[in-house]
Parts: sequence; structure tokens; C-alpha cells
Amino acid sequence: MTTPFPFTAVVGQDDLRLALLLNAVSPAVGGVLVRGEKGTAKSTAVRALSALMPEVPVVPGCRFSCDPGSPDPACPDGPHEAGAFQARPARMVELPVGASEDRLVGALDIERALAEGVKAFEPGLLADAHRGILYVDEVNLLHDHLVDLLLDAAAMGASYVEREGVSVRHAARFLLVGTMNPEEGELRPQLLDRFGLTVEVAASREPDQRVEVVRRRLAYDDDPGAFAARWADEESSVRQRIVAARELLPSVRLGDGALRQIAATCAAFEVDGMRADIVMARTATALAAWAGRTDVLAEDVRQAALLALPHRRRRNPFDAPGLDEDKLDETLEEFSGEDDEDPDPDGPGGGGGGQPPRSDGDPQGGDTAAPPEAGDDGQPQASGAGEQTPVRASEPFRTKALSVPGVGEGGAAGRRSRARTEHGRTTGARRPRGALTKLHLAATVQAAAPHQRARGRSGRGLVVRRDDLRQAVREGREGNLVLFVVDASGSMAARQRMGAVKGAVLSLLLDAYQRRDKVGLVTFRGSAADVALPPTSSVDAAAARLESLPTGGRTPLAAGLLKAHEVLRVERLRDPARRALVVLVTDGRATGGPEPVVLAGRAARLFAAEGVASVVVDCESGPVRLGLAGQLAGELGGTAVTLDELRADSIAGLVKDVQRRAA
Repeated sequence: MTTPFPFTAVVGQDDLRLALLLNAVSPAVGGVLVRGEKGTAKSTAVRALSALMPEVPVVPGCRFSCDPGSPDPACPDGPHEAGAFQARPARMVELPVGASEDRLVGALDIERALAEGVKAFEPGLLADAHRGILYVDEVNLLHDHLVDLLLDAAAMGASYVEREGVSVRHAARFLLVGTMNPEEGELRPQLLDRFGLTVEVAASREPDQRVEVVRRRLAYDDDPGAFAARWADEESSVRQRIVAARELLPSVRLGDGALRQIAATCAAFEVDGMRADIVMARTATALAAWAGRTDVLAEDVRQAALLALPHRRRRNPFDAPGLDEDKLDETLEEFSGEDDEDPDPDGPGGGGGGQPPRSDGDPQGGDTAAPPEAGDDGQPQASGAGEQTPVRASEPFRTKALSVPGVGEGGAAGRRSRARTEHGRTTGARRPRGALTKLHLAATVQAAAPHQRARGRSGRGLVVRRDDLRQAVREGREGNLVLFVVDASGSMAARQRMGAVKGAVLSLLLDAYQRRDKVGLVTFRGSAADVALPPTSSVDAAAARLESLPTGGRTPLAAGLLKAHEVLRVERLRDPARRALVVLVTDGRATGGPEPVVLAGRAARLFAAEGVASVVVDCESGPVRLGLAGQLAGELGGTAVTLDELRADSIAGLVKDVQRRAA
């Protein structure tokens, strides 16, 4: 067994270590989501925590780790005899990003269930993690249905496996820890809410601290055993403190004053639902137990808010994470002193459980100055000022639905395009390719029925053999790659119009986020095109690039299309199952390079020849319109919509998708 890096040897990352320890003291807190850039000890700290967890008593031979003091009466391996037990270390189970549903929740032997009527159940990772830690690295890259199963089990404390009327239930209570890099995409808000706490981590910018990180890591890599031995006393001390805090936890008093501060804080930050209040209460109680106190103080409430609320106040992926600590302190101060038996002489800003206050780094006001007056609509601006200062986007809006035609064996979970997936409505049946996962019962019976006489069937039973089994073919939705190709040239540079264009792209980005798409951003202006953002799942990164996009110069439309074609070619090699939707935002003009119109037409016909789905967002405005964007859409083999038509609720009776509009 590999020696883990000692938890107490992790340099810095105080909030990360505190959040993990609070969950070790009180698993009812609901787990922790660790967000941060790569190389910030996220996985190291989580793996190190498992070595600190106290041993757990289990029923000998039980695959579901039942507690001998109160065994699960519905345990598939039960009933268990009272008294017998054995102690083992708490497990840390890792859920791979590419895991199947059966690997997560377990699987039934469908053939034995039909033929013999027995529940032959093979436990999954949820059973292995019961009474331990379930660690999900890159949780934002998991398919949505796996995240739903995972978080439902965490909330209910049990896992349910259903296969064509045969069901198994077993206990599944675990400490859920997820890590993610926000640059690779966000979790949906409703899934973020299911994690009790969240922590933002970043590498230290202090040279001395970075030197210590490198020194300890090199020492560990040279001799893990000797390095761990040097930290054995500190590890033992923390382990004993966890045990003591667990024993003290039932005695901790959460007074009415602290409860009012919790409720007032959640209301002040306008978090949805009541889960935040409950998590804050449990976290504040765990903080008091960790500090060796039996009363919850205002400093516990403050620290609980900093851990439990930042991910719950985000309304969309473009909201900046974090919490306004000045507002937090004002709220706690306003509702302090209402419980005479729970005084807090240090006030609400008393250090947050021993942690120094953190700077949000996110000013609330921002640049709200009005942009200068726009020039004549559709004309390049004469001065360089309009080209250097980025134009702010208008407010995003709900866009009409854009879709990609065809039904393929898509592997990307999402909501935009029809595809054959593991989840969705049943559309047919086929012979299984490998392990059977979704049985089509009617097709299986139909395949077995003609052979019953030859198989010597007796009584009412149906003799089913492996060759009779049929896999259900299901149709669901998948995410796509939405590649935005944005004209940032002088013909688009009238500030008011460019603000509307950016607002439209921002709206389409928000739609891509909601539909679980990857996004990329190509811009063209002057004499060339640039990949402003390679294909990624992080739409907030795309929004940041869009906001800083400069404008002006000629319109190299052909260069923009060819650059987009190259991006799609490379992405197709990386992920052949993901289909592309090109959203070209332009007025259709082509002025850059030799024979700009002819070359732009040739580049557009490349997309049509390959059958790439495309939409042209026509940004032309003014009393005289040339209709160039519509001509370009025809050469692309796609369709054109105006900025006004892009709004889902702008025109009554507007068609809802690209296919119907094209028809």
C-alpha cells in the first residue's frame, strides 16, 4: 500500500484543510467541493485525510460495511448476527470520471434474475464507500446522470438499484469530496447546492511558502516512509482531536442568537431554499466542537458562512464567486447580542475560527461608465480610441433554441441534440454488445418464446438464455461543440451595435452552459483570425475573453472561416463523437485580403461539403441592407437569424429550431 502524503504536512491551504476536518468531525455537513487551479494539492489533501479517519467497526463478511451496533435490516447480505464485529481503516473510494452507472451503484445479474428469480447483486462504489470517503476528482466532468445518482445517494444515505422490477437497496452514507478546475467548466447551480461546503484554492504567491512546498514534496518523493514518520506525532494529534470533537459534538449548543444570525445571513445573500441554513448550522456546530467548545459563537457562524454560501449565491456561470465580507460582518453585527446566554465579546469579525480574513478581490461596482457616442451605424470608426477600448456587452437574454440534426452514438451528456445514449426514452432493442445494462423486457420475452418447446419448458416459468437477452436502445440528448466565430472588424465597430453583438454572444454562451455544451471562440479583424478561446467547457472563460475583445480594422471573413474549420478539424480528432455547431456572428461583409468575397465563399462551402451545422447571426442594421449574411448562410448550408429573431420571445410564432426554419 502506498504511503499517503501526511495531512499535517500540507503547506498553507488553511480553508481546504479546515473544510475537510469539519466533515470528518460531522459528516452531516454534507461534504466539500474543492475548486481551484491545477497543482494546488487538492487531491493530495483529500487522500491524506483518509489516513486520519478513525477505524470503523464492521460486520465480518458484509460487503456493505454494516455497523455491528445497528446493522441495516434491509442489507442484501443480511440478516446479521448480533455481537460479531471487526475493525478496519476507513476507506477512501475514488470514482473515475469515465465510470459507468453500474460501476457506481452496482449491477444485477439480469439473466439469473429472470431465469432463477434470485437477486444476484454485485455492489458498486457507493457500497464500498459506505461509512468512509467517496472522492470524485474532476467532478464537473462527470456525466450529469452520474452526478444526480451520486448526490441523491449522499442526501438519502441509501442507494437504490432498479432493473426491470427487480430492486435492491443498501445503506450508502459517506463523506463526499469533489475537486474541480473551474477552467474546465462549472457544475449546474442545483448540483453545486448539494455540496455542503466549497473552498477556492490557489497556489501561494509567496516565494518562501512555495520553496517549502517544493522542499517537502521532494523529501516525500525520495522516501515516503521516512517522511511520513517525521510527521507521525502531528498526524496522531489531529486524529485524536477528530475523535474528541466527534464525542463533544452532541453536547454543542446552537442558541437562538446564532440561529438568527444564520437565517439573517442566508436571507441577506439571497440564497435559494433552506439547505444553506441547515448546512451553516451544522458547520457552525462542528466548528465549535473542533475548537473544544460547547457553545456556538458568532465567529463560528462567520466562518460557516464563508464556507457554505459562496457557491450558493451564484445565479449563472458569469457571476463571480466569493462573498462580500463587509456585508457579512454588517449582517452579523445587526443580529448580534440577541441571545444573552451566547455572548460574543470579540464581535462578528473575530478572526473566523482562527483564520485571517480574506480579501474578496471582486469589487462590486465595476466600470459602469456609459460608452462614448457611437458613430454612423455600420461605418468604421475614424479614431483609434474606438479600436482600443473594448465595448461592454449588453444584458444577456434567453435565445431561441438552436439544434444539430441527426441521431448518432453521442458520448457527450447534454441537452441540445438527439442521440443514442444510455438514458432517455426507449426507441427499440438490439442484441447486447458486451455486458447487458438496460434490459428490453418485451423484446427478450419475444425472442425466448419461440424456443420454449425445444427447451422443455414445464410449468409457468419462462426459460431464458443469454442469446435471448435484448438491450434497450434509448434516445436522449447530447451536448455539442458550439464554436462562435465573431466578426470584430471595423464594419461591426459602431460601439452601440458591437455592444448588442457581444450581448447576443453572451446570451448564446449562457444557452450553451445550460445545454452542457463545449464552447470555443474565434475572432477575426484586421488581417487575420485568432482562436480567442480553444474549445472548453468553461463558458465563463469565454465570456471573459469576449468582454476584453477589441474591435476595428478590415474584415478578413475568409480567414475567420478557415481558422474555424481548422479548430473543428483538430477537435474532431480529439473527440469524434461530439458534433459541432458553428455560430457565425457577422454582417456578411468581406474586405480583408485578396479577392475577399470569392475566398469567403470558398471557405463557407467547405463547411457545407462536410455537413457542419451552422447558424449566421445577421448583425446588419440601418435602413439599407445588403443581405450579405443571408447569402453567406446559403453557402454555409445553414440558416440566418437576425439579432432580433435570436430572442426566444421576440416574435410570436417564431420557429424554435434551425431544422424547422430551414425546412
